Amino acid sequence: MLVFHNLTKKYGDITAVDQLNLTIAKGEFFGLLGPNGAGKTTTIRMLSTLTVPTEGAVYIDGEKTGRNRTDVKAKIGSVSQHLNLENELTAWQSLEFHGCLYGMKTELRRKRIQELLEFTGLADRAGDLVRKFSGGMKRKLMIARALMHGPQILLLDEPTVGLDAAVRRKIWDLMKELNKNGLTVLLTTHYMEEAENLCTRIGLMDGGKLIELDTPQRLIEKTGKIVLEYFHQGTTKRRFFLSEEEAVRWAAGIQGRVKIRPANLEDIFVCLTN
Repeated sequence: MLVFHNLTKKYGDITAVDQLNLTIAKGEFFGLLGPNGAGKTTTIRMLSTLTVPTEGAVYIDGEKTGRNRTDVKAKIGSVSQHLNLENELTAWQSLEFHGCLYGMKTELRRKRIQELLEFTGLADRAGDLVRKFSGGMKRKLMIARALMHGPQILLLDEPTVGLDAAVRRKIWDLMKELNKNGLTVLLTTHYMEEAENLCTRIGLMDGGKLIELDTPQRLIEKTGKIVLEYFHQGTTKRRFFLSEEEAVRWAAGIQGRVKIRPANLEDIFVCLTN
């Protein structure tokens, strides 16, 4: 279980994360969403001990995290939004180096490397230099590296940024399989379709605070299942309704082109953070 208790981070007069209280269950696929500057990345950095909280704490299975708590930190695997692989190493060498850093014994380390290369579809490129990899292959290798030491929690900070739709969906399948096998996943993303497709529960942050917490479907139902979209005075407007009939009646009074469709998580995100 992952617990954020009164977690706060201040930079002078700026409060990046404000009294965050949140519990994520084991095996949950949790999405932490919010606009730029909402506090998502700062929260992830405090969880991974890269940033020290101003107040509060993060607990994993009842143990408080901290920079000197290597036993607790070893329960976390992290995939950053930035590509941070060593381009002059091969895929195998990248994973072996990571395994050595965690003190994995040779036999276990090599067995784990082979398993992860096969899982990510990179087994036939094990001996190739990372600099020869495509963006999607590099993302897969970063996921494999994060899993090398057998973490209980996987942090994914915008893991599919910059990838095309086809490659992104292949990465989704990898993440689904990991979660299906019991791994707790914490995802931040600006792709609302990604969060809606993958996450069992969503926490929506804005201004450093947690403003909504629910399943994607219930968040949509809270705001309205049907959205009426129209363009007015240079801005796209959205109105939410419980039924399509209500939306049609409202649309009758609007001049110009309108669109009535099922609401999605992106609509809810825009509605709640604007």
